[in-house]
Amino acid sequence: MKLSGNTVLITGGAAGIGFAFAQRFLKAGNKVIVCGRCEEKLQEAQEKNPELITRVCDVTKETERIALFDWVTREYPDVNVLVNNAGIQQRYHVLKTNVKDDWRYYSQEIASNIEAPFHFAMLFAQHFAKKEYAAILNVSSGLAFTPMAIAPIYSATKAAVHSFTMSLRHQLEETDIEVIEIAPPAVNTDLGGVGLHTFGTPVDEFADAIFTGLKAGETEIGYARAAKAMRMSREEIDESVKTMYDNMKNTIQ
Repeated sequence: MKLSGNTVLITGGAAGIGFAFAQRFLKAGNKVIVCGRCEEKLQEAQEKNPELITRVCDVTKETERIALFDWVTREYPDVNVLVNNAGIQQRYHVLKTNVKDDWRYYSQEIASNIEAPFHFAMLFAQHFAKKEYAAILNVSSGLAFTPMAIAPIYSATKAAVHSFTMSLRHQLEETDIEVIEIAPPAVNTDLGGVGLHTFGTPVDEFADAIFTGLKAGETEIGYARAAKAMRMSREEIDESVKTMYDNMKNTIQ
């Protein structure tokens, strides 16, 4: 991937993986725009890196996605890199949910993890097709390949992102748009709630590894357990999913 001289939009870029990517893109000589739902977090991110451009956007809402696209392409028409990073993770047992009354709560995960990246990719692909160089980076997960059964919707949405990214890469292969998948392992962020991923890979370690892969021109980049998951046999997947569930099933209410 061309790592400098771009104008980059990162969804969910105020904290965690998205913010770590934003810092590295800035350091490499790019203009970086980050969006998120929380204005306070965006302000904190900008205080740490004043050159960041921020925009409030709830990516679960179609109208806000379109408004973000219109604003970015109008105010920063040179935008040529999209990083679909925003995501939600929810953990539960299906027999213990009040899904009849609370489906809206669960459907937010689908809107954030599937509708938003698919919608943004399709919107920006048409804008990027006019560029001499562009890239779409979709953040999936190692759980796209070995689902974590206590987070069934999250795992399924990330599998969908993996499949969509493969299809998008083929459809755009005759353009100047690179399509890249990034598959994180468990990373020490607040995804799913504070303290759930303290055992995970440090954010900076993960981000550095991903940028090494980007520099090398890789189009599917995993790290640690996620890199292994991307190449597992079916037998290994089945064993991994069962072991993970047995080890974690008592952590959900």
